Amino acid sequence: MGAVRKVATYLGLGGAEHYDDSYDYEDDVEVEETEDWQSAAERAAKRWQAANEPSRIVMLTPKKYNDAPTIGRHFREGQAVIMDVNGMSTAEATRMVDFAAGLAYGCDGRIERIAEKVFLLAPSEVEITTG
Repeated sequence: MGAVRKVATYLGLGGAEHYDDSYDYEDDVEVEETEDWQSAAERAAKRWQAANEPSRIVMLTPKKYNDAPTIGRHFREGQAVIMDVNGMSTAEATRMVDFAAGLAYGCDGRIERIAEKVFLLAPSEVEITTG
């Protein structure tokens, strides 16, 4: 055996002849099918479906960027959120709007400016009309 072949065998790159034994696969593997199995799309649709309670619109006036998780929690629960960033500095307000736009995009919702420094975050099932 040559030096290159010895090195290849040592590194696991050669010597495949040691693995020529056949492996007995079990054909009797049972797959449990549960009745409550749902695809990811069906689970997402259920999460965004309106519940028995009426839809809510939450009005939030964040004072600092650390209030972003509160906005995210309400929006992910399927509630429309009106976000007023008038009380924030321009830099923090810009960060908050960027966060809200990413949140809306990631959750298949929409963000609309309804007044200066006031934005509406609407879940996908909420229709926004203007006029």
